[in-house]
Amino acid sequence: MDIFLHVLWNNVLPLSLLICIGIVMQRIFRLDIRTLSKMNFYLFSPALMFDLLYTTSISGKLFGSVLLFFVLFMVAQYTLVEIVGRLRGTDGARRAAMRNAVLFYNSANYGIPINQLAFSNNVYTQSIQIIIMMMQSLIPNTYGIYSVNAHKSNWRQIRKVILSMPIIYVIPLALILHGFETPLPGFIETSVGYLSNAFIGTALFTLGVQLGSMSSGFNMKIAVDVGIATTLRLAVGPLLAWGAIFVLRLFMDIDDLTAAALIVSSAVPTSLSSVLLAVEFDSEPDFASQTVLATTAASLITVTTVIYLLPI
Repeated sequence: MDIFLHVLWNNVLPLSLLICIGIVMQRIFRLDIRTLSKMNFYLFSPALMFDLLYTTSISGKLFGSVLLFFVLFMVAQYTLVEIVGRLRGTDGARRAAMRNAVLFYNSANYGIPINQLAFSNNVYTQSIQIIIMMMQSLIPNTYGIYSVNAHKSNWRQIRKVILSMPIIYVIPLALILHGFETPLPGFIETSVGYLSNAFIGTALFTLGVQLGSMSSGFNMKIAVDVGIATTLRLAVGPLLAWGAIFVLRLFMDIDDLTAAALIVSSAVPTSLSSVLLAVEFDSEPDFASQTVLATTAASLITVTTVIYLLPI
């Protein structure tokens, strides 16, 4: 019960409040969601990632282990979603949106607090979560952009968009500066901190604006697909993570604490990145928004259950 109340009070309710503010503001003022989307993609998200990677110490061995897990886990998720989409005969745009809803999960403003709760602010498990967050920032800005545009644009156009994403340059820059212990000028460090702190609020507000721009609260035509995506993300996701760890343990040593941290990281709801991509490139924004809302609400039960079942 303590975990349930903690997740509700410290994760679900704060997220819900900011989303509701966005819905109300959109209903009153009809805001420009494309501008909000661009601010998240080109300003706040890169600043957050730079800030975290620049200030966090991560060993090469841990980085390699988590990266191997992440690749195996993502391949398993992708394969499953693709099979489900093809069996249902889902069209290209919807199938891409469903892939993004399952593959991209909220490793930042949901995953980090959950990690801190489940592992009592353990520095080691927080490092694992930050590596996952780095990959969950990189993939939507590369593969995610390709996924939502592949059915309507050629590779040259898609490549141009991907290369314009700051995040693909920010990640190596932060790692290099951290590795060489290069100090930042005070005014730059302060500015990055301001922008980093603005990401979560702005991204949640953007989700609310998108939900507020919909003609109805929930579109029944896509309710089934939203339900499938929610099940794959919250229920099947942790099971696939457990399977990936089982396979990796056949070839390498992964201790119980690392395994538990990786499973918890896989149990969180759909990332706001899926909504930002859908809005920015006009690819199933209603489906993406409703899936984020549904997975965030349902995670109150599913995340609590995953933490309860793990030997933490």
